[in-house]
Amino acid sequence: MGMVLPATGKGHGFTLIELAVTLVIAAILFAIAVPSFTSFIRNIEITTAANDFFAAINLARTEAIQRGLRVDLVPAEEGGDWAKGWVVFVDRNHNQRPDAGDTVIFTHGPAPKGMRITANLTDSTVQYLAYNGAGRTRTHANGYRTQFGTFTLETGSKVRKIKLNFLGRPRICNPEVDKQSC
Repeated sequence: MGMVLPATGKGHGFTLIELAVTLVIAAILFAIAVPSFTSFIRNIEITTAANDFFAAINLARTEAIQRGLRVDLVPAEEGGDWAKGWVVFVDRNHNQRPDAGDTVIFTHGPAPKGMRITANLTDSTVQYLAYNGAGRTRTHANGYRTQFGTFTLETGSKVRKIKLNFLGRPRICNPEVDKQSC
């Protein structure tokens, strides 16, 4: 017959050294992953904000065509800071601000914290983008002068641009990828 050995009473857990080595390895992996994850989050934020702004431009253009009226896109707050949000509306009293008597079509909240949105347009005296009933951009100074240029969205090292051509058609580009046309 076989021999039966007595129980030694030793547990099957981890030693303090094994636990410390595991924690050190986990800390190193975490330190490597965090910068990559931060870059990933920034990329998502800038892409989402650019797509939201692009959609607002297209909404303003579409609504202007459907209504046969001028429709404006302006910063949500006075002062011209696009990063604090934006509004698409029919400016019935032509004061370039959504107020009583105007039809607000869409309002977007602030962009993610730390994001800057700047406009470099033909008429930059006041921050706005306006489409007439034909779907063409127009300036406040002259109903026949087109408004075109670039909106630039920046967060950290990430940049997206929304370019408006002479007809008022927008397109999004990434300067990292589209070096020639952006």
